[in-house]
Amino acid sequence: MSTLTIRLPNDTHDRLKQLAAMRDMSLSKLMEELSIQTLSGFDAETRFRALAAQADPQRALAILDRLDGQSETRP
Repeated sequence: MSTLTIRLPNDTHDRLKQLAAMRDMSLSKLMEELSIQTLSGFDAETRFRALAAQADPQRALAILDRLDGQSETRP
């Protein structure tokens, strides 16, 4: 496991410590969880962009048109 030193404004550091305490975890564990959430979001966006680059826009619009037609027939 690596050690990382970061510089934060004092008020941000205090708020993160309070959040960690409220969640009954260490500040280190909180930072790990926040990092994992951020990386997961980045990975999802990267996968989405890669899939979007391979997409056929006309086919996607046709699917949306079909979905719009289905919602109009529903009560």
